[in-house]
Amino acid sequence: MIENPIKRRPTRKIRVGSVYVGGDAPISIQSMTNTETCDVDATVAQIQRCADAGVDIMRVSVPSMEAAEAFGKIRQRVSVPLVADIHFDHRIALAVADYGADCLRINPGNIGSDQKVREVVAAARHHGISIRIGVNAGSLEKDLQKKYGEPTGAALLESAMRHIDILDRLDFHEFKVSVKASNVFLTMDAYRLLSQQIDNPLHLGVTEAGIYRTGTVKSAIALGGLLMEGIGDTMRISLAAEPEDEVKIGFDILKSLGLRSNGINFIACPSCSRQEFNVIKVMQALEERLEDIRTPMDLSVIGCKVNGPGEAKEADIGIVGASPRSLVYRNGEKSHLIDTDQLVDEIEDMVRQRVKEIEEAKSKEIIRSSS
Repeated sequence: MIENPIKRRPTRKIRVGSVYVGGDAPISIQSMTNTETCDVDATVAQIQRCADAGVDIMRVSVPSMEAAEAFGKIRQRVSVPLVADIHFDHRIALAVADYGADCLRINPGNIGSDQKVREVVAAARHHGISIRIGVNAGSLEKDLQKKYGEPTGAALLESAMRHIDILDRLDFHEFKVSVKASNVFLTMDAYRLLSQQIDNPLHLGVTEAGIYRTGTVKSAIALGGLLMEGIGDTMRISLAAEPEDEVKIGFDILKSLGLRSNGINFIACPSCSRQEFNVIKVMQALEERLEDIRTPMDLSVIGCKVNGPGEAKEADIGIVGASPRSLVYRNGEKSHLIDTDQLVDEIEDMVRQRVKEIEEAKSKEIIRSSS
C-alpha cells in the first residue's frame, strides 16, 4: 500500500454548527440550495437530498427579511449545519443569527459603517457563529480592478486581506476564507498566495465552474491540485447542476486523493472486446442501486481475467468477469462463482451484507471501548 504523501497545511480549527473546519478535522463537503428560500418545503427537501448524499454543510441564500424568516423555519426542520448567504444588509445577518444560522457568509467590508460591522461581529460572537469571507474574481472592488487591470491572484489576495483586517481589528478569529475564480490557474494562484498569509481555514471552490461535465473537470483539476499541496479545509463544487450532484463529485475528488471516504469506491474497467459482460451497463445499475450507502468500501468490477484478479485482490469485494460464471474475491481471497447474467443483483446483495458486517463490528467495538 502506497503511503499518502499529502500533508495538510496547519490551520486554525473553527466550528460550523456540529462540523469542525480546519485543523485535524476531515475536509468537509458543502453545497448550496438553488430553490427559492421562501419556499420552505422545497428548500428543506433539497437540503435533505444533499444530506442523503452525505453533505456536511449547506448554504442558503438570504436576500431579504422575508427570506430570513423562512430561513428560521428551514433551520427548525433540518439537522445539517446551515450557512446564511448575505450581501450588504447587516440587519439580515442579525436576524438569521437569532434564527439559528451556524455561519454567516458575509464580507465585512461590504456591510457598511464600522458600527454595522461591529453589530454583526457581536451577534456572531454572542451566538457562537463563525463567518465566511468570500472573495470572488467577478465582484472585485473597483479600485482593485483599476489597480490590477484584471482579476489576478494578487488582487484576490488584497481583497481578502481587507476583509480579514476588519475582523482582526475586532479580535474575531472564527472565520474561514475563499478566493474563488472561474479560471483554474487564477483560482490556484489566489489560494496559494492566501495560504501563505493566514492560518484560518480555507474554503475551496472554482466559482461558476460550468455545467456538470466541464465544471467537474475544472473543479477536479484546480481543487485536486490544491488539495495535493495540502491546501484546503472545506470545499464546494459549484456546478450548473443539482446540489446533490455537487456533493457526490466533491466526495469523489476527496476519495480519489485518499483524503475522505464516503460510500463505495468503484473500480471498474473501461470495457473492451475482452469483456465477458456489459461492464458499463452493470456499473450504471450498481451506482444507482448503491447510492444510499455511506460505509466506505472498495468494489472492483472487471470484465475479464486479464486485469481482474489483480484489482480484485486489493478490493473488499472484487469481480473477475467470465462466462457463464464470474469469480468473486472477498478481502483479497477467492470466494465463489456467481452467474454472470445475475451480476447486479448478486453484487448488491454482497455489498449490503458486507456493510452490515462492518457496521456490526463497529457497534461491538464501541460497546467494548465504553465498557
